[in-house]
Amino acid sequence: MLKVGVDSTKFPHAPGKEAVRLLERAAALGLDGVFFRSVLELSGRLDPAELRDAAQAAQALGLRVEAGVGKVNPFANPESPAIRALGDGDYLFGLRRMITAAADAGIRELWTATANYQFRLNGLYACDRFRTDVSWPRQLAAIERFLGKVAPVARDAGVHLDIETHEEITTFELVRIVEAVGADVLGITFDTANVLVRCEDPVRAMRRAAPYVRATHVRDAALAFTDEGIGRFLLPVGQGVIDWPALLAPLAGRDVMLSIEGITDSRAEMSLHVDDERWLRGHPDLTAAEALEVVRLTRAYEARAAAGSAPDLRRLRAPVTPDEPLEFIRESARRLRELVAALPPSPTESEART
Repeated sequence: MLKVGVDSTKFPHAPGKEAVRLLERAAALGLDGVFFRSVLELSGRLDPAELRDAAQAAQALGLRVEAGVGKVNPFANPESPAIRALGDGDYLFGLRRMITAAADAGIRELWTATANYQFRLNGLYACDRFRTDVSWPRQLAAIERFLGKVAPVARDAGVHLDIETHEEITTFELVRIVEAVGADVLGITFDTANVLVRCEDPVRAMRRAAPYVRATHVRDAALAFTDEGIGRFLLPVGQGVIDWPALLAPLAGRDVMLSIEGITDSRAEMSLHVDDERWLRGHPDLTAAEALEVVRLTRAYEARAAAGSAPDLRRLRAPVTPDEPLEFIRESARRLRELVAALPPSPTESEART
């Protein structure tokens, strides 16, 4: 059965809060679990007693806990010095320590991702996919080799490393990585809004990734034409362009948590540079049908905005109000529960009822 949880880093006032207190606040909102972006949020020292206390608190509250263990791109790993410190200078050893500590605490679904988004940069180069010092194909090859080194540790620990559909990578590429390294140790964290940044139709993207989806980051998206191409902005579930019944259908009956990843001080505008030849060349798997569907979704959203039934570009770029982050989570949770309740039963559930 699908569960509805929340991302710790986007929970209002969450940074610096004790993990147990955050779990209590999630339970008070009627949520089913918390995804902690890093297992270090549960214990900065990976102390077994602290991790056990957090796991026991979650169990007492009836909450599921998922956690992250850092990035798996050797070209991006230097940007995570805390993990290297855990390994006494060895990033891979630090990652292994995190995996083992999480598994010992009973946390089996472990988030990871392949790169970062450089908000301090503008344009194409904000995305690591378009670095000019190392090509994206070379990064993908290095990621696969690195995961091959991590796989035995994950296998021994009985966990899955669930790679996010982050802003820089496509579902086509993620599926190839999972199948190359092994679905017994790798899965996919499906981010519903990030796939749009790579010009993927969320419904088609989910269908591609669904066999390997073990975790999610859930939020809706607005699309608008901008000077850069197409801008993607975050909205609560049900208020943007995503066809939620179609997107969730492949997950019906699955033991997957829908982790609401909200907003903080902005609606996280990211650009699809669809008029830039470099951007187009950088998407060899993109089909005309999928690109045209994203354009159609953009036009449909702009029509809603022009009619006054959705926020226009000016409002999307305006500062987030103080109460908006919490309301984003509340509204998304409310709508997700409605959507999950309306999903047709999976074949397994149907058989069990007859």
